[in-house]
Amino acid sequence: MIRSMTGYGEAAGDYDGVHYFLELRSLNGKYFKAVVRLPDDLQGLEAELEPRLRRRLNRGSIVLTARCANVSASAAHTINTGALSRYLEQISQTPGFDCSGVRIDAAGLLSLPGVLQPPTDDEDRVLHAGAALNDLLELACDRMIASREREGSLLVRDLGGLLDTIEDRLKVVAARAPLVVDEYMHRLRTRIDSLLADVKVQVDQKDLVREVAVYAEKTDIAEEVSRLTGHLGQFRELIGPDRAEPVGRTLDFLSQEMLREANTMASKSNDEEISRAVVEIKGAIDRIKEQVQNVE
Repeated sequence: MIRSMTGYGEAAGDYDGVHYFLELRSLNGKYFKAVVRLPDDLQGLEAELEPRLRRRLNRGSIVLTARCANVSASAAHTINTGALSRYLEQISQTPGFDCSGVRIDAAGLLSLPGVLQPPTDDEDRVLHAGAALNDLLELACDRMIASREREGSLLVRDLGGLLDTIEDRLKVVAARAPLVVDEYMHRLRTRIDSLLADVKVQVDQKDLVREVAVYAEKTDIAEEVSRLTGHLGQFRELIGPDRAEPVGRTLDFLSQEMLREANTMASKSNDEEISRAVVEIKGAIDRIKEQVQNVE
């Protein structure tokens, strides 16, 4: 089953009193590109998360956003009593300052530089965060892949309808093509007979056949019809349910080849009915090219 490159997945969980939330968003991209957004104190985990993300997702522009909130007692900062005592000592020793009757603003003291010290177990905290985010990343990837597959099933339905349109128009072209040469030969003979009737000159049958043969060679589109039919069959195989590997780039290349064959048919054909059918074929192929840009 093909997958879209547009998808969303998220996961959240509590680990050792810390709540983690991880979100994945992906959009179209020619190659794999990941942007990892982590809290400042967890930036070192980017090098660990990006390869895991690459192993699960093949193409697309992906943004990973992680947030965490520590609600345990370990999140509390430590009061540096030495620094606080030194601040109070300096205040009391300030010339002309009378400490008697002065109310101390605890919040103001705690905001002084060096009074509050963040938790010192940074290495242990990052280690626990890495384990938690790795678990959540796998779950978020599972959900994103499921989202991509759901959208991919819609793409398959749309692409199948466009392929049906092309096949239907190709039948018109294939049925009409053999008649074009016969009609040209009839028109040519009628015109020559009309022009030469007054002078009573007969046209050599060999010359007429030679002229028709040249026209038939120039307007022959049997090879293009055959190749385009083959491309359609290959396209259907690639978007079939048995395909597990990404096929987006292959579909993009194949749609370009389909358009090349349609353009060649358009340049060769001088028949109005065939030209109308080819225009519809090219329109369907253009829509296919747009759709496959979103296939992983």
